[in-house]
Amino acid sequence: MDNEDGAHVYILRCSDGSYYVGSARRGLERRLSEHNNGTYEGYTAKRLPVVIVWSEHFLNITDAIAVERQIKGWSRAKKEALIRGDFGALRAHAKRGGK
Repeated sequence: MDNEDGAHVYILRCSDGSYYVGSARRGLERRLSEHNNGTYEGYTAKRLPVVIVWSEHFLNITDAIAVERQIKGWSRAKKEALIRGDFGALRAHAKRGGK
């Protein structure tokens, strides 16, 4: 899985209940391990452990980055609708201004 083409976009739930949106080019499990090992300073390093609550694979890294940026701009409620797979709620949030 670590050598597959493309990239994953993912949402992590942090120990404080907040969400982190990111992307991984070298495998999702590897990236999760890097987060939980505190490999990189930043948002998740102070909110460990983290768990993956949603992910999607994209064949094209530019598509993954575009989706990552889009999701980062969403409200907590819209992210939670995506995590649940509640596409009706996603549409409702989109009608309220896109976030």
